[in-house]
Amino acid sequence: MSLRNNIDEDYKQSIKNKDQQKINTLRLIRSAIKDKDISTRTSENKEGINDAEILSLLINLIKQRKDSIEQFHKAKRDDLIKNEQSEIEIIKEYLPQQKTQEETEKIINEIIISNNLESIKDMGKLMSIIKNDYTGEVDMGLVGKIAKSKLIN
Repeated sequence: MSLRNNIDEDYKQSIKNKDQQKINTLRLIRSAIKDKDISTRTSENKEGINDAEILSLLINLIKQRKDSIEQFHKAKRDDLIKNEQSEIEIIKEYLPQQKTQEETEKIINEIIISNNLESIKDMGKLMSIIKNDYTGEVDMGLVGKIAKSKLIN
């Protein structure tokens, strides 16, 4: 089942269960997907975005929630923080299992060796490969830190 269908089915189920938090979060996700579908629609692409693009969108939604939590924390709005955190947990249900730091480091080492990446100038190439092959599975911030330490200036 595609990610889009999975989200739609869970949305229907959350309505049946009257789970308001999940309904609101899934409605937000579905709306973001629909917006992205509309913005990428062309004569060749009538289907909308694929699962990889949906994963990327979900990661961005989580990033937005984390930024909001940071702002709410500064404003001492614990009530809003709790809501954002529960939204993050619901969104995370649709992401693949995150790789550990050791697994991420191993992936980076393999990519560096197999693609003959040597200097920091190859950082873009490395990041592109990881983004294409491991969308949603690795923390890109962690990838950046590890890659900087592995690639020579």
